[in-house]
Order: sequence, then structure tokens, then C-alpha cells
Amino acid sequence: MRLALAQWRIGEPATFDAFAARVRAELDAAADEGAALAVLPEYLSLELAATFDADIRGDFVRSLAALQSLYDDWLALFADAARTTGMHVVAGTFLARQDNGRYRNRAWLFAPDGRRVFQDKLSLTGFERGSGVVEAGDALKTFDTPFGRVGIAICYDSEFPLYARAQCEAGARLILVPSCTDTDAGATRVRVGCMARALENQVYVAQSVTAGEAPWSPALDVNTGVAALYAPSDRGLPPDGVVARAETGPTWLIADLDPERLATVRQTGQVANAADWDDQLRPSVRVAKVEKLSDEAASEPP
Repeated sequence: MRLALAQWRIGEPATFDAFAARVRAELDAAADEGAALAVLPEYLSLELAATFDADIRGDFVRSLAALQSLYDDWLALFADAARTTGMHVVAGTFLARQDNGRYRNRAWLFAPDGRRVFQDKLSLTGFERGSGVVEAGDALKTFDTPFGRVGIAICYDSEFPLYARAQCEAGARLILVPSCTDTDAGATRVRVGCMARALENQVYVAQSVTAGEAPWSPALDVNTGVAALYAPSDRGLPPDGVVARAETGPTWLIADLDPERLATVRQTGQVANAADWDDQLRPSVRVAKVEKLSDEAASEPP
């Protein structure tokens, strides 16, 4: 199975049509490479804030309100792109207004046959909490696709092991991570989270990222991170856990994964992290005992 993972350089489109034209061209290019699934990054919709006046696009909260007028066009764009390319497409994320007036950071997955599903971000960063208008999602999902069951972990969510664990226990063998980070530390945290989730659950984890600088945007001003595909480090898979990592420049990292090789590792690998997960849940080890050093303890045989 072939993936196209975006390393999306943030632009400054003048109109929605200009943004849409770029999206269509880039997704056509991914399809031409034989990709079955394309993953765009977190906060991609915020690039559209460039289409508004400076007093709106320079204000995160005001830009979220203004972007809602483009939500239907956004959904139609990616539904049509999935249909025309024949790919499944994760359309980055759109901060969608809820009935209570707050916004959820939502990743839509579009299928070529017109179906669509979404995963909301479940844990908020300090930036999102500080905005005062973004709220966390309240449902964790997995999705059936022609290439197996998948889960989505939006950026910060990849740093929490129980989210991915629940998705994998529900049958996911591929976790998709649309991300946006503005510091090297943030990029490292998400990268380490992705690699850890691949190791713990013995699954593939695919990350897309934003790239470049957009000084006009308070949310997309600086972008770090590298698109990559990760796997558990075991027989028949890369010893460093990195199946593929993007170079600077191209929009897409094109990477192939092998479900059969992964299944073999899960059954007969050197270690069995996924199956051994419950070892850490034994009553005798779930809570660490506190012991003080003493002469009596030191005199006991090993």
C-alpha cells in the first residue's frame, strides 16, 4: 500500500479558488505516484485565513469565526478530490464551530465513493486552551477502509499512549497523525510520540506536517517537523523504526507499507509489545511500592 504524506509549505492564497487549485494539483500529483491514501497536515484550513483582511487573519479567534463561511466549500473540495483521484484523503484539520459556539479541531477522512468520517482532537495544547474558544473532542474512533482499519491521532494526541492503544485494540494497524508544530521541541515530541506508538502497538504510524513560515498568521507563523512513516523495530522492518522520512522541499513523502510484514512481526517478532501490554496492568505492579534503603535490605541476598 502506498501513502502520500504531506510536508505542506504554508502559502498565502488570495482566494478560496486559488487554495483549491493548489490542493487539487497536489493531490493529482500524489495520485499519479500511485498513492492510495493522502494525509494533509493539522491546521491546513488556517491557510485560508489569508483570504481575509489583515485585522481578521492576524487574529486567531476572529479568523476561526470567519473561516466557517468556507466550511461547506472545504468539504466539497475534498470530497470531489477524493472522487476524482480515487484516493482516500485526510484533509488536514478544520476547526469546526459547534452548537455551543466553540470550535473542535476536526480531521475529515474522505473516501472516493463519497463517504466521509471524522476524528476530533482529544487533548488540547496550551495554545488551543489559551484561545478560550477551542474545545476537546469527546469520542475516539477507528475507521474501516479498503486497506484495513485505521485511526487518526491529531498532533498532540499522538503523545498519549492510551488513545492509540484503544484504536489498536479496536483493530487499527495504521495510525495517521496530521500535525503542526512551531518549535524543534514540539516537532521532537510528536516524532517521539509517533515512534513510541508504533513500538508499543506494533503498527505503522504515518505523520504529515506543515512547513515554512507564514508571518501573517498567529497559528502558522513558524512550522517545523518532518513527514515520516514509522514502524516497530523488528525483523523485516527498519531497525531504527523509520520506514521513510521526507527531504526538504517536496510536498509529498511517498512511502510504501507492507501489512503482511507487519502481521508477521506481530506474530513472530523478536518481541511482542502489543501482546505483552497487559504485563504492566498486573495488580502487583500497577502501583509502585516505595521502599527506603536500610541496612537490613542491603544485607538480603539478591
